[in-house]
Amino acid sequence: MSLSFGRTQLSIPGPSMFPDRVLNAMHQAAPNIYAGPIVELTARIKRDLQAVARTKAEALIYIANGHGGWEAALSNVVNPGDRMLALATGRFTKGWVEMAERLGADVEIMDFGTDAGIDPQAVEDQLRADKGHEFTAVLAVQTDTASSVSNDIAALRRAMDAAGHPALLMVDCIASLACEPFEMDEWGVDVMVAASQKGLMTPPGLAFNFVNDKARAARARCTQTTGYWDWTMRLNPEIYYMNFYGTAPTHHLFGLGEALDILLREEGLEAAWARHDILARAVWAAVEAWGAGGNIRCNVGSPHERSRAVTAILTDTEDAERLRDWTDRMCGVTLGVGLGLHDARGSNTPGLFRIGHMGHLNPPMLFGTLATIDAGLKALNIAHGAGAMEAATAVVANAVRSG
Repeated sequence: MSLSFGRTQLSIPGPSMFPDRVLNAMHQAAPNIYAGPIVELTARIKRDLQAVARTKAEALIYIANGHGGWEAALSNVVNPGDRMLALATGRFTKGWVEMAERLGADVEIMDFGTDAGIDPQAVEDQLRADKGHEFTAVLAVQTDTASSVSNDIAALRRAMDAAGHPALLMVDCIASLACEPFEMDEWGVDVMVAASQKGLMTPPGLAFNFVNDKARAARARCTQTTGYWDWTMRLNPEIYYMNFYGTAPTHHLFGLGEALDILLREEGLEAAWARHDILARAVWAAVEAWGAGGNIRCNVGSPHERSRAVTAILTDTEDAERLRDWTDRMCGVTLGVGLGLHDARGSNTPGLFRIGHMGHLNPPMLFGTLATIDAGLKALNIAHGAGAMEAATAVVANAVRSG
C-alpha cells in the first residue's frame, strides 16, 4: 500500500518547489510584446537580479537552462586556443570545461576532489607559475550540486589578486544564488552564471549572465560569438526584443517577477540566506544522528564547506537507491539521485542521495522530508541512529529562539 496520495514533495536540488503565487502569476493570457507592462516588468526584473547578485554589472536573460547559461558565458570570452584554468570540486565544473573545450579552449583542471572546497593557496601558486599570463579565465562553481561542496569565492579572488593574475573570474551560481551569500562586486567576480529553477523559485527555462566591464572588454576581443549568445545586442538593446534576440519569455518573466517580489520585498535577501542556513543545519543534524548508528554521513565533512542549498549524503552501496525508491513510491517524497562522483561507480552513484533544501522551503516542508527518510530507514531495516527529528527540530527551535 502506498501513502503517496496528497501533494508530493520534491526534495531534489532543482527544480525546487515553486510558490503557488509564482505559478498563478504565469497563468494569464499572452501580453503585448512590443510595449507597455512587459517592458516595464523586464526592466524591474533586471534591477532585481542585480540586487540578488549584489552587483552593478549588467544582468542578461536567456531562454535556456543552466547549460545554456554556461555556453552564453563562454561564447563571449573564448577564442580558439585560449588557455583556461578550471577548479573542480565535483561534477559541474567539469561539465563547464567540456563545453569550453568544444569551443576550442585549452583547459587545465585543478581537481580538489569531491568532499572539500578549493584550496586558494594552491590556486595562487598555480597562477604565479603562469608567468606569461596565458590563462584568460578561471572557472569555478560556488556550489557543486553533485557533491554539495560550497566554495569560498571571496578567498579565490584574494588568491588571484595575490598572484597578480589578470584572468577573468567566472563563477557558476546556478545552485547557490539567493540561497547563500554572494557578493559579485565586493568579491571581484567578472562573469556570473545563474538559472531560474533553484533559489529563484521559478520553473526551468531562464538562464542569466551577469557581466562587468572587464568581461565586456573580453567580449570585444572574442572572434567566434554566434548571434543568439552574443552579449552585445542584449547589453545595448535599441528595441525591446533585442533583450532576448527574439520573442520574450513572457510567462517566465511573469513568474520570475513574482518570485523576486517575494524574495526581495517580502522576505528580504539576507533573511533568505539565514533561512537557508538554518534549514541546512537542520539537515546536517539529522544526518549526524542517523550516522551515529549506521553508515550514513554528509559527503562534505567540514560544515564550512557545505552548501546551504543541497546536501549530498553517503550510505552503504545499495541503501541510497532503496531509500529513494521507498520515499517516492510509498510517501510521495522525491529525493535527489547520486550524480556520479566516482567514475567507477557509474553516472548514478548507488551509495549517495541528495536533499535539496533551496528556494521555496519552510520547516514543515523540510521536516516532512526528514521524517519520511527516517521512516524509510526503519521500514527498510537500514542501520541508523535514533533522534534525527529531535536534532533537526532543535536546530530550528534554537535559531528561532535566538532570533
